[in-house]
Amino acid sequence: MIVKLILNLILVPIPSIGVNGAAIASVACHVVAFMISIMALKRTIKIKLGVRKFVIKPILATVIMGICSYFIYSILLGIIAEKLATIIAILSAIIIYALAVVVLRVFSKQEIKMLPAGNKICMILEKLKIY
Repeated sequence: MIVKLILNLILVPIPSIGVNGAAIASVACHVVAFMISIMALKRTIKIKLGVRKFVIKPILATVIMGICSYFIYSILLGIIAEKLATIIAILSAIIIYALAVVVLRVFSKQEIKMLPAGNKICMILEKLKIY
């Protein structure tokens, strides 16, 4: 919260940044909260969290989703109404992120099986030779 407050006070008054400073402050605040949570988890339950699995792969899936949804929105914008293009881009982003998470194997078979209908999902992924 302190990080967000300080960055808001610094960034928002800058004319070239303006209201975007609030968004930057929010992201920075969440990054700090994430880091504090991870450090507490590591200290409390002695868990080993791999950077590749918990940071790099999700960020890569997010970048893929962002790029694809941006292009989908850009293409649709000239064809259909802006609001409809936004809705379609958001829905496609959800699907693309889910596919990216599966293709990048962010979750292990055991983790997938813990999901509701996880055994069925695992069977489908095995038939598709993804897992």
